[in-house]
Amino acid sequence: MKIETFKYDNRIVRAFAIATIIWGLVGMCAGLLAAVQLFWPAANLNLQFVSFGRLRPLHTNAVIFAFVGNGMFMGIYYSLQRLCKARMFSDKLSWINFWGWNAIIVAAAITLPLGLTTSKEYAELEWPIDIAIALIWVAFTVNLLGTIIRRREKHLYVAIWFYIATALTVAVLHIVNSMEMPAGPFKSYSMYAGVQDALVQWWYGHNAVAFFLTTPYLGLMYYFLPKAANRPVFSYRLSIIHFWALIFIYIWAGPHHLLYTALPDWAQSLGMVFSLMLIAPSWGGMLNGLLTLRGAWDKVRQDPMLKFMVVAVTAYGMATLEGPMLAIKSVNSLSHYTDWTIAHVHTGALGWNGFLTFSMLYYLFPRLYRTQLYSVKLANWHFWLGLLGIMFYVIPMYCSGLTQGLMWKQFTKDGFLQYPNFLETVLQIVPLYRLRAIGGSLYILGTIMCAYNLYRTAKGGSFEPDTEAQAAAIADDAGAPKEKGHRWLESKPILLTVLAVVAIAIGGVVEMVPMFLIKNNVPTISSVKPYTPLEVLGRDLYIREGCVGCHSQMIRPLRSETERYGEYSKAGEFVFDHPFLWGSKRTGPDLHRVGGKYPDAWHYKHMEDPRSTSPGSIMPQYTWLLTQKLDTNALPARLSALRKIGVPYPAGFENGPAQADLAAQAAKVVANLRIGSVSNAPPDSEIIGLIAYLQRLGTDIKSAPKAAAPALSSNPSPKS
Repeated sequence: MKIETFKYDNRIVRAFAIATIIWGLVGMCAGLLAAVQLFWPAANLNLQFVSFGRLRPLHTNAVIFAFVGNGMFMGIYYSLQRLCKARMFSDKLSWINFWGWNAIIVAAAITLPLGLTTSKEYAELEWPIDIAIALIWVAFTVNLLGTIIRRREKHLYVAIWFYIATALTVAVLHIVNSMEMPAGPFKSYSMYAGVQDALVQWWYGHNAVAFFLTTPYLGLMYYFLPKAANRPVFSYRLSIIHFWALIFIYIWAGPHHLLYTALPDWAQSLGMVFSLMLIAPSWGGMLNGLLTLRGAWDKVRQDPMLKFMVVAVTAYGMATLEGPMLAIKSVNSLSHYTDWTIAHVHTGALGWNGFLTFSMLYYLFPRLYRTQLYSVKLANWHFWLGLLGIMFYVIPMYCSGLTQGLMWKQFTKDGFLQYPNFLETVLQIVPLYRLRAIGGSLYILGTIMCAYNLYRTAKGGSFEPDTEAQAAAIADDAGAPKEKGHRWLESKPILLTVLAVVAIAIGGVVEMVPMFLIKNNVPTISSVKPYTPLEVLGRDLYIREGCVGCHSQMIRPLRSETERYGEYSKAGEFVFDHPFLWGSKRTGPDLHRVGGKYPDAWHYKHMEDPRSTSPGSIMPQYTWLLTQKLDTNALPARLSALRKIGVPYPAGFENGPAQADLAAQAAKVVANLRIGSVSNAPPDSEIIGLIAYLQRLGTDIKSAPKAAAPALSSNPSPKS
């Protein structure tokens, strides 16, 4: 048997590792600033580029795609070569992956503060960047599969199964959810509308968590945990069940983000059932990881890398138990739109992804630089600071979420809302926001310690750009006993890949095909008309400023919500909404029936200084809307794009009639402002468009909100 000599590429691993540390600090600092803005509005600095609505998507993208994304590539490029006993298929593709991915992140860091966003959670980047993401992901996938095909190890280890599922599923999710109609160099509208857009987005959003934040990191757990503990995986059979059950079931669970919304009930129930089924494979994987450490607990106490890994796997188990619990309708009616969801998400992000990434970094740097870790003591300090930071973050957010949910639902003995004014609930949780910021600060301090420790480790060692290895080529099977079952499948990477794609495709097809082919799933309402030209531009401003990050536009059919906001939301009301703006968090009140609730002048003053209309409000000022001019030159392209995806504007409407319509409606808004003692509003300012849009919301369905009793408080608060 001929032994072949080859070299593993460590340069690409080092590049992704350095990017992981840098982007981790950037993303976490952006998150800390956003957290501070929620209890200290002055931290918005009255600057549009760092206002909360624009900073929040920057934080989520930086942490998910920059920090975790680079960490994922770092771990995969290191482990895949060693599992396949082969250098990466193409060094050129490796570097295209690195520079392309990080260029995309830089583009996100520029465009999101500029307000160039689609508004769809975890998919905010505009269409040119979406195309770049698809191309770079193809380069990564080709490199991954090419390496697997050229391997010198016949059987694919469990980690590689998860890598394959990640590569193929993320590609499908991204392409389907990013179907957009361009309306300018950095402006587009989702091809889907309303209910359909919501289903596609949360099919993507939930499974972005599943197949970007979970499956690749499970593969990395299956590689790095046994390596660091120097023990085999607890159960090979359990890993098989874990993999196939997880990738098949996960894809069905997206609708649990849309419980009690206008989504058809059958889709909601399907999402709930499959979410509950997820507990079994998720906990199977967690137990497989933790039980791998049986007999190695002395090593865990001594090795900070294993400490981080144990907490990461435990956090994975906690998050994957809580997620299905939150998918139960009765629980979801309390938790949804509250900070409970924020706590749940950050248990996974800070504990599972963050700690596992730190664990890999502590494992890799001494090996890449052929030395010992600079300071085990400093790594232990990082561990305890990070763990304390997680506790100070998630516990206040759980308390905040429960407080919000219970206060929103509380009625007096006479049957009136106990807290009819939304701001009353906000003021109660501000101290908890301060505690959350302390937790974030501790976590960042630990990350800075990590960066320093790794820097000193690198300075004290000598980098090994290529690691030489030897292995025999895959032997001819002639005359060997025939393998059966999964062991046989592990030697057939193409077949395994095809079966994985089939497993993830079934759930998506079953959920989405009826939504697009059966008209009765989205009944239309004759009184619902397309937005006027001024309202289109106003809606685009609402999207630009990230208002959907704090305000929902979905009144659920629950008594507490219909009493507070008015008639519950119907599927047919959103047929012209590209994209949908239902939201997933209420830092402020729902706005779906806000049209006509307040005078135009109230909205003007509220945007100029929220505390002038709502004392104690934590909303930032939007003074630039009062001075910046509406981009009416963009109107023709936007109306044309909307027509192409189904909004019934008359042919040629954008070439003249639309501008006249816009001017007439703007004049009415200006006249209304004068009545409210606002006499200096230019008719071409952005605030005019935003007011027109807000005053339209919910008015297609004529149903006034029910009157609520005054709050039983000695200090009654304003209504918004």
